[in-house]
Amino acid sequence: MSTADAPPARMMRANPIARFTEAVFGWLPMSLAMLALRFAIAVPFWKSGMTKWDGFLTLSFGAQQLFIDEFKLHLFGGEYAFPFPETMATLSALGETILPVLLVFGFATRYAALGILAMTAIIQLTVPDGWANFHLPWAAMALTIMLLLGGGTYLGVTDWDQTVQPAGQAAVVHDLQTLDSNAQLLDQLEALSSTNPNGD
Repeated sequence: MSTADAPPARMMRANPIARFTEAVFGWLPMSLAMLALRFAIAVPFWKSGMTKWDGFLTLSFGAQQLFIDEFKLHLFGGEYAFPFPETMATLSALGETILPVLLVFGFATRYAALGILAMTAIIQLTVPDGWANFHLPWAAMALTIMLLLGGGTYLGVTDWDQTVQPAGQAAVVHDLQTLDSNAQLLDQLEALSSTNPNGD
């Protein structure tokens, strides 16, 4: 467990429910959740990308025809053909192949998640009915990686895109530190009460 994974030592010590909850769940490192989240969003894009190639850098005929004949952009109540469909098919196949690899290995993680989010937005415009079961969870996972989690410890190849602590993570750390301070104050008050029960 890394230093960032470890909760403050005395956090919520005065609350028995919080102590029990921390004992049950506190041993799980945050980096494990990061790894699972990165895998969860990488797998569907990777599987889709693998169907678009007939060989090394050879786009399949079916992938091209999808963008030429079948896929349409749903904008303002109308359906519009993709501009430059062969180029869009190639970019889609490359994105669905490269971005999942970057996510899983923790390389340029936030930028890879941003790419996944952009692709999800285009997919939503192409298949509007998939927003609840697919696109919304994908967008939520990509945003979580971008704004809060990043690469993590496990399989995190680089952290050059994490030189500044994300605002969301900083807020969480600040809240934990505040809770820790409050817990220590409660411990001190309890100690004073036990040594001087009559308040003299």
